[in-house]
Amino acid sequence: MGGVGAGDEGVADPVRVRRARWARWAATGKRVGYGLILLAVVAFAAGALTGFPPLATTTVTAALAGSTVTLAPGIVIAYAVKAAEREDRELGR
Repeated sequence: MGGVGAGDEGVADPVRVRRARWARWAATGKRVGYGLILLAVVAFAAGALTGFPPLATTTVTAALAGSTVTLAPGIVIAYAVKAAEREDRELGR
């Protein structure tokens, strides 16, 4: 019995296509989340140098909230995709 690449070139496995889409979303979520953490750190450092004006504290708070919303799901989804790929390899699919 053939899997992907066993004589069926050009036919995409819908599960792998969907998994690749989820992997792209996870990568985007992680990239945005880590970028927001970087923004929070920079805003915190700038705020520490300037006496923590309201703009700095608002920026830090919003960036950390945004990173929570994007980073946590991105990490979990990326882990799930990797686990599914590992299981497929172990089962020879």
